[in-house]
Amino acid sequence: MALRVAVVGGGPAGSSAAEVLAKAGIETYLIERKLDNVKPCGGAIPLCMVSEFDLPENIIDRRVRKMKMISPSNVEVNIGSTLKDDEYIGMCRREVLDSFLRDRAAALGAKLINGTLYKLELPASNSDSYTLHYADHSNGSLEGEAKTLKVDLVIGADGANSRVAKAIDAGDYNYAIAFQERIRLPEDKMAYYDDLAEMYVGDDVSPDFYAWVFPKYDHVAVGTGTMKPNQARIKELQRGIRERAVEKLRGGKIIRVEAHPIPEHPRPRRVVGRVALVGDAAGTVTKSSGEGIYFAAKSGRMCAETIVEASNNGQRIPTEQDLKRYIKRWDRTYGATYLVLDLLQRVFYRSDATREAFVEMCADLDVQKLTFDSYLYKTVVPANPLVQLKITAKTVGSLLRGNALAP
Repeated sequence: MALRVAVVGGGPAGSSAAEVLAKAGIETYLIERKLDNVKPCGGAIPLCMVSEFDLPENIIDRRVRKMKMISPSNVEVNIGSTLKDDEYIGMCRREVLDSFLRDRAAALGAKLINGTLYKLELPASNSDSYTLHYADHSNGSLEGEAKTLKVDLVIGADGANSRVAKAIDAGDYNYAIAFQERIRLPEDKMAYYDDLAEMYVGDDVSPDFYAWVFPKYDHVAVGTGTMKPNQARIKELQRGIRERAVEKLRGGKIIRVEAHPIPEHPRPRRVVGRVALVGDAAGTVTKSSGEGIYFAAKSGRMCAETIVEASNNGQRIPTEQDLKRYIKRWDRTYGATYLVLDLLQRVFYRSDATREAFVEMCADLDVQKLTFDSYLYKTVVPANPLVQLKITAKTVGSLLRGNALAP
């Protein structure tokens, strides 16, 4: 029998999964609630994603080659001198990127459904189908038309509030909240952010994360993120970043306000039965940097590749054990990255003293090169042992000077 797969959620994770499945000739349904979805997201993508996911140039609004790290006491450290001429961080708008990835999956054969999943009905036995109950919005109405779809396998790519995850009792996770304003600036102010992004740290902008000013096509994204229990303060923290960047944003006009939950760690169970979770639904956002787009797309692709392989290109239905190979591969490939970034967040985002130490450390060119290479190419680049020793000494020295190692 031919395999039928439903992918719920048409962001980078779901679209990347649907593309791989459709390419393999597997009957694939991609269900997305809002086809014009605009997510409050910094929108930064690493250089390796452009080539790995074959993204066209017009997806990238800005090529950021300079960054400013700004400490709680407004010490500014310029980063970017270690970048080669052809290296950059891509800045994109999620509505543009997501539409492109979705449309490409549909062009390859995935059946795109503008729908809202309301219930995932689990099968009575291992051989039975999963039944999706959803509202089809193709008639243009908000309520939509009630429909059902029977499939052999489900990929949940429906974000932090995943209904697929709830249906399979995947367990909860803590989540942060991201709040962002898109601000259109006067031309002279926008010119300042032409290829520059700013990251601000401090208790006034986020007690456990950072705030940002990232350039977009014709505006900047100004936002912050924070975890529980500080979410009630999110508007106050947003005021904090607006005040810190007040001169640079003067004369700007808010064109959109956005807020969204972001998972802090993976869900306890990411594969249950013949259902796999990817992207935010699985909890693939990194600590410290809060990066999610690349890892979401990569998890969707890795999950789909495992399905193609285990199903012999759709000729058999994979089992739970087959699907769990995706989780093993994921953890083996990226487990160390998540551990390191979690540790960085715990050490450097604890207090304003540790944040000052962090920004001071960022001034070191060896630290910058190691950090940029790790981000741009998603490899923990093995530095020369002497450089590694110097970075370690620099880290400890910065922390000691800021009294940051005090309990």
